[in-house]
Amino acid sequence: MTATVPKTGYDPKANRGLERAVLAAQTAHDNRGKDILLLDLRQLTPVFDYFVVATGTSRRQMHAMAEEIDRELVEKFNDRRLGQEGYAVGNWILLDYGDIVVHLFDESARDYYALDQLWSGATKVDWQAAGPKIAS
Repeated sequence: MTATVPKTGYDPKANRGLERAVLAAQTAHDNRGKDILLLDLRQLTPVFDYFVVATGTSRRQMHAMAEEIDRELVEKFNDRRLGQEGYAVGNWILLDYGDIVVHLFDESARDYYALDQLWSGATKVDWQAAGPKIAS
């Protein structure tokens, strides 16, 4: 199931978490991330609201995506990462921003962890249609 954010009456400030998740997805895309997925988990868990999942082609590229997502969220929202896992390992990086969690995988790790299937009950958000890119 894929949901798009309605354009009529949509106030991006009304859901800051979604706006930040869309920015993280857009930033992953801008840094050549593949198969980017934005999941709305608000109906499934009280722990976090959104997952952003993206695939990278190399450890270096995944590091660049992670660093750029951090930079963009600080610059645009003054949002600081609460935690990070997997950065040194290189095949999976988790960035925890509290209500949003970003997962960056290489192809084999993404297949192994299969978050797409694990959270298959979540609503997929069309992040490209969810609103304009935050102005630089």
